[in-house]
Amino acid sequence: MYTLYYSPGSASMLVHLVLLECGAPHVLERVDLEAGQQRSVAYLALNPNGVVPTLLIDGVPHGEAAALAMLLAERHADAALAPAMGSPERADYLQWMLYLANSLQPRFRQWFYPDDDLPSASDAVKEAARIGVEACWSRINTHLATHGPYLLGETFSVVDLYALMLMRWSRNMPRPATSWPHLAELATRLKARPSWQRLCANEGLTEWA
Repeated sequence: MYTLYYSPGSASMLVHLVLLECGAPHVLERVDLEAGQQRSVAYLALNPNGVVPTLLIDGVPHGEAAALAMLLAERHADAALAPAMGSPERADYLQWMLYLANSLQPRFRQWFYPDDDLPSASDAVKEAARIGVEACWSRINTHLATHGPYLLGETFSVVDLYALMLMRWSRNMPRPATSWPHLAELATRLKARPSWQRLCANEGLTEWA
């Protein structure tokens, strides 16, 4: 049994989706970010960074959404959410997971919280983030055009779930991910999966549901 500390629509979505896809028994513990619950003594004892997600695995807390998603895919290999060790697809899987984690996701933080890093130039920070996000979407769309329909070709994987979460984050940007045709097709395909529908119901999400 896993326990996922989450906040609706946040980075915990990726871990929630993987748990649902794996069919892994779990319970959800909502963290009220607006109320500052993530900064409480009790929560900081679980996650010193004061962010979500936190996943209790065998009673031990762990963080970092991408790492948790990859770990769950390994622990539940029968769900076939990641290429097996030593398989030809493994390199592409690792490449795309780290690309999303290192090149795309951090730019969203700059977009949503431009004052955090450089308050005196928040407009410039936000514009740079927009340009960076759109460049990433363009690269992924080009990849899907020739290697789709999923990021690993014909094989659905945790990489697609990661991309889905980030696509949702872009929904209110000047140019959302679904402005690119192959990303729009991927989003439609993934949003039809039972895991997405259950997540939206569980988290009470209605926008872009």
